[in-house]
Amino acid sequence: MTQSKRQIKFGKQIQKDLSEIFQKDPRHFFGNSLVTVTGVEMSPDLSFAKTYLSVFPIKDAEEVFYRLDDRKSEVRKLLGNKIGKQVRIIPELAFFHDDTEERASHMDRLIDSLDIPPAEENDEDE
Repeated sequence: MTQSKRQIKFGKQIQKDLSEIFQKDPRHFFGNSLVTVTGVEMSPDLSFAKTYLSVFPIKDAEEVFYRLDDRKSEVRKLLGNKIGKQVRIIPELAFFHDDTEERASHMDRLIDSLDIPPAEENDEDE
């Protein structure tokens, strides 16, 4: 389902604000991992935000999401402090692992490992 302009605009604002929140005290939320907010999808009524995070190193992703789930209400409160005057409802947050980069890297490795012989010139003439 496609999002409206309003959902997209609000999602980008939430993404920016969450990024700022996480940058202020990254060790509190993520330990020693590097985390990037890669996208936010908003529900039609703007009350729910699916937040996609990219985690490096990948092996720490499970721990990062566990820590975030424990601190979800704290993150929502900090978000409310940033946007509370502009919106009626502070959206509920759900965090998801964005593994697009890992999948792209895996596909690159697969393609690089293929052994494709060059085409013979006789085949091109036919």
